[in-house]
Amino acid sequence: MLKAYKYRLYPNKKQQEYFAKCFGCVRFIYNRMLSDKIEHYKETKQKLNNAPAQYKKEFPWLKDVDSLALANAQMNLQTAYNNFFKRPEVGFPKFKSKRKSKPSFYLDTDEIQFTDKTVKLEKLTLSTTLILLIIKVEIFMYLIDISNFLRLD
Repeated sequence: MLKAYKYRLYPNKKQQEYFAKCFGCVRFIYNRMLSDKIEHYKETKQKLNNAPAQYKKEFPWLKDVDSLALANAQMNLQTAYNNFFKRPEVGFPKFKSKRKSKPSFYLDTDEIQFTDKTVKLEKLTLSTTLILLIIKVEIFMYLIDISNFLRLD
């Protein structure tokens, strides 16, 4: 059974800047890797297996954000890319837009620690009151969505 929780976060200015960096870097790495895949396929007619780590030398500001967020962007792109070749009717992966795409990033649950009023991520601690929310995401509302598989006895 899949159980999900959504909590509203109230990040301060510095934390909001970190989230904005994460959103931007995830979008950038997705778009850059997709662009490289397209160019490589045009030249060689073969799939390119690229990783976010190879871009960190060229763009050192990618080191400022969580590496798992970038790795999950890579996995999302790889899934979309492979789905296109398996089932062309799903369509080719699209570039992420700053204005149209929903800003989000994924982290491994091992990197998240909870206390009564805080959520600690790898490079950031959020002081927040945790309230279970079952409402849709609105503009300027930061939510953390946690999904777990639970075994019912």
